[in-house]
Amino acid sequence: MPFDLLALSQQVGAALTASGSSICAAESCTGGLVLSTLTDLAGSSAYVLGGLVTYSNEAKMRFLDVREATLIEHGAVSRSTAAEMARGAQKIFDSDFALSVTGIAGPGGATVDKPVGLTYIGLAGQVGILKVERYIWSGGRIENKQRSVAAALKLLLSELPG
Repeated sequence: MPFDLLALSQQVGAALTASGSSICAAESCTGGLVLSTLTDLAGSSAYVLGGLVTYSNEAKMRFLDVREATLIEHGAVSRSTAAEMARGAQKIFDSDFALSVTGIAGPGGATVDKPVGLTYIGLAGQVGILKVERYIWSGGRIENKQRSVAAALKLLLSELPG
């Protein structure tokens, strides 16, 4: 494995603790793995506020305020949906930062325009920071989920001091 999720989680935890910041997550294709990874550390309750697994479009709309128009125009696996998921989670949990992940983990679910492995990772942050990164992973389902978690944690780390 080209990354160590526990080590990344420790780095994120130390940076969140040092900055006094909080985190939440809105997950789809990772099924809660982002929050599971963050809470593998003792003391993570000091900075992890919570999260939602919104696998269906209905859940994205109902719990995260993802607009139906966004889902119709761009689809569940899109830059726009990832952004709305992150903003919606941040609003719900009143957190400093919010991560979102939406993608096609595989092996099914692909289309011509959206291949297996396509993933969007969003980050809503303090003072309106919002970034969305696009990836296309080439592994199997579990590896794609793990790569998405690693990328999400690295994105968060890039915005944290220290």
